[in-house]
Amino acid sequence: VANLPADCINLGQGYMNFSPPQWIKDAANDALATVVANHYSHPKGRIRLREAIRNYYSHDFGRDLNVETEIVVTSGANEGQFAVLAAFLEEGDEVIMFEPFFDQYLACVVFNGGVPVYVPLHPDMSKDKPTGDDWKIDFDELRRAVTSRTKIIIVNTPHNPVGKVFTRLELEKIAALAEEFNLLVLSDEVYDTLVFDGKEHIRFATLPGMWDRTVTVESAGKMFAATGWRVGWLIGPSWIMHPTLAATTRIVFCSNSPMQEAVATGLEQVASRGFIENQLREYTERRKILTDALDKLGAKYTLPEGTYFLLLDISDLKWPEDYPFPDSVLGRGRDFKACWFMAMEIGVSSIPVSEFYCEEHVDIGENFARFAFCKDTETLKRAAERLQALSRFLR
Repeated sequence: VANLPADCINLGQGYMNFSPPQWIKDAANDALATVVANHYSHPKGRIRLREAIRNYYSHDFGRDLNVETEIVVTSGANEGQFAVLAAFLEEGDEVIMFEPFFDQYLACVVFNGGVPVYVPLHPDMSKDKPTGDDWKIDFDELRRAVTSRTKIIIVNTPHNPVGKVFTRLELEKIAALAEEFNLLVLSDEVYDTLVFDGKEHIRFATLPGMWDRTVTVESAGKMFAATGWRVGWLIGPSWIMHPTLAATTRIVFCSNSPMQEAVATGLEQVASRGFIENQLREYTERRKILTDALDKLGAKYTLPEGTYFLLLDISDLKWPEDYPFPDSVLGRGRDFKACWFMAMEIGVSSIPVSEFYCEEHVDIGENFARFAFCKDTETLKRAAERLQALSRFLR
């Protein structure tokens, strides 16, 4: 197994190198100091957190959410998605996912007997400054992907790794197909608080007729920079929540009790503290550090409209023909070599995007490397300086 240099700056993995806000950490400590928060919670989630979720999201969903039947707290968004798939998939059921896809989708689908069906987003990189909106769905291709075995379609907006925020029109076209073919929609919206440049995040469940067939996935880890706390939640109609609750009860029984209390405090206080708005300004600054560096370099990239990921177009990156790549990247997409080369030569790591594609479509992904800017500004500034060394290798 080949290892990256010890001083390599990790912009590959999507976790923060900073802590949650102090006031939320204080709430976690307060919860740990009690007796009740150190023991089992109800499998649905602690009532205080479910009430906080209801109060925070009811306006967004245009309905007064029922804390007993329409909200389930899970051990992170990933376990929530797994529980939905465990509850509804039967052997051979097909699940449509847009490529590039968050890699956990594939494992969750296959583990539960499902068959993944891949529909790629098609990037148009001909513009001087492409954005996430330039990655498009071919809706004829999407329609052809639906069969008699299709049960679920996974929608991820804002999208990891592209940073695309799906437009209302795009989501309405997906909704029309979901209704026509009676599909359940798993709407992964964990980056909903990280939407830039005035773009509008549309909740899929609020589209006409979609509440009754949609489960929305959310994450405290993304919202509060607390990915290790493993607290997420699902919002949807009771007919989806009931079997999903049965599944999550068997998977984990309940989620982390003291951290649920801390997250409840977070949701209760975000508005009064202006937390989401302040955090968005901070992430806008982080994004700018990275994009300014790439602009100075003259490199092409997809400007993310949401999330904390950016895709660098590495199709113009050139390395020596005799460069000593390890066996682990030989025979993989060109992006694997590019990411290894950048890590070794300039000391900044990234993720090869072809990893998020099926074999048939790997040629799309191998032109890109994913960088995560969920890091403190000093780390990003050091990475920005190192990235300038790529100028010697761009054609």
